Amino acid sequence: MATALDKGDALHRAIWAIALPAMLTNVATALFGLADLWVIGQLGIPAAQAGVELGAKFMMGLLVVFNFLKTGTIALTAQAAGRGDEAAQAAALARASGVALLIALMPLAIPLGLDFLNARGAFAEEARTYVSIRYWGGPLWLVNAVLVGWLVGRKKVRAVLVVEVAANIGHIVLDLLFVLGFGWGVAGVATATLLSEGLKLAVLVGVVAREAPAAMALRAAFRRATWDKASLGALFRINRDLFLRTLLLTGAILLMARDGAREGPLVLAANGILYQLFILSALILDGFEASAQVLCGEAVGGKDRRRFDRLIRALLLWGLGFGALVTGAYILFGAPFAASFSTDPAVTATTLAYLPWAVWLPLIGVTSYVYDGIYVGATWTRALLVTMVAAFTTYALVLWAAGSLGNHGLWLAFTLFFIARAAGQALLLPRLRRATFEA
Repeated sequence: MATALDKGDALHRAIWAIALPAMLTNVATALFGLADLWVIGQLGIPAAQAGVELGAKFMMGLLVVFNFLKTGTIALTAQAAGRGDEAAQAAALARASGVALLIALMPLAIPLGLDFLNARGAFAEEARTYVSIRYWGGPLWLVNAVLVGWLVGRKKVRAVLVVEVAANIGHIVLDLLFVLGFGWGVAGVATATLLSEGLKLAVLVGVVAREAPAAMALRAAFRRATWDKASLGALFRINRDLFLRTLLLTGAILLMARDGAREGPLVLAANGILYQLFILSALILDGFEASAQVLCGEAVGGKDRRRFDRLIRALLLWGLGFGALVTGAYILFGAPFAASFSTDPAVTATTLAYLPWAVWLPLIGVTSYVYDGIYVGATWTRALLVTMVAAFTTYALVLWAAGSLGNHGLWLAFTLFFIARAAGQALLLPRLRRATFEA
């Protein structure tokens, strides 16, 4: 009995050893968007705040579809760590970095997508100003995604936290200086974000260089075996599925921004504030997703089915408990927090009218976050894509059917999107688990 309890305690400690630093890291990451929207909101100009919101969504659509560089690297690195294979960890870093650099050499896009997002009038010009500056930080973002994923896969989550905190302190200082100090407005927000991405890359390179397999990665990059068909096939199989899955997720968020823009700058600005509350809670709860990616990846790599099963139960329980805690915090403090993002009374009133949707999303969405981590860690990426297709189809149908409900219909569809994702993942998990451990 004592042994079982000790094992249980060790399991929970292992979860929190990754989840807590990941939560703090993700909060630091969320400060990028929060600081931008809060600082520009102090100007009291709805068009400027709406412009930053739409420009940021455009850049998210451009870059977040490549987030597979991070999640795929986490999974492959964690599985290599589970086998105790440092050479495979080095090769994973070399391959993912090569893919990132290849993507970075290509033109990411021509900033015409703002028309798709219904950018019109004054806030369209503000959005174009934002994108024209922020666009050039794309290559920095891609390389940062690989380096962060590799460090997380090696359980160096605290190091990532230090990097995120340093980059965000710099970002907030630059935001305040450029927008409220120099009066650069939207251009100041974009410039601060661009420079902070550069700072983040510089610090990440320094941290990665201190890891033993990093030197091996440089040598691995010049070995033919690193780029053999089987190794690249595994990388691109995982990344292909994750790319398509992330494309659908990003599409859902862009459709939300597009439909919000149809309602005008007030609703668009309000939705931008509510989205920041949503993304803050999602990034906090993604700490359990990070734990699931690494620990489930190790369990699969070590062929330890019993540990894998115990991890699933513990991660879901911790996730639901913490999701309830975040929702409770939003019930108590969400209204004044949301109201602080604008000095315009009309924007504040519109935000508070739709606030309940953002309040309950942490509890509703957390199960899908945890399942995402389990699926990525186990490299069940094709199944992850299938469940995302089903959820996106549900989202699109509800969005169409609930059009008469206006912005409430938009948030209803977004909420059901997370419920559909979790339901599909729960349904497929038993079969996938049997196939993985009985093969």
